[in-house]
Amino acid sequence: MSKRISIVKALAERFKTIDGTSPYNTNLQGLCFPKLKFWDEVNDFPSVYLSTGTEMRDYLPGDFAWGMLRVCVKVYCKGEDTAQDQLELLLEDLERCIDTSRQLIYDTTNGYTTTEILIDSITTDEGLLNPYAVGEINLQVRYQIM
Repeated sequence: MSKRISIVKALAERFKTIDGTSPYNTNLQGLCFPKLKFWDEVNDFPSVYLSTGTEMRDYLPGDFAWGMLRVCVKVYCKGEDTAQDQLELLLEDLERCIDTSRQLIYDTTNGYTTTEILIDSITTDEGLLNPYAVGEINLQVRYQIM
């Protein structure tokens, strides 16, 4: 399995720890998946889907290279009058989870870990899809290539 796919799978597993107990507000009930799904295909709420994006490389002397992988986190909620509130709470929970997981083990066999995970942007549908709510977090994950 590639490092890119391993990183996304490890992030999805980490997000599954969002279970409504302190410090989290939302119970994801394990509905976090390392694949892309659009809002019209989602049947279970709340749910989170992750996908890889572009990757940049930074080659340094001594056969050392950094990979900066973009990861898109799509967040889906549903509720007649509460969808946006649910979405905001879940986005906070995801942000809290990311902040506590900047160094994430993504390959236990080889001991590979990310060096840092940073949030580039957070966007929402701003209520346009009511009774659904859709959010997106774009991450930059730095990891060692060589």
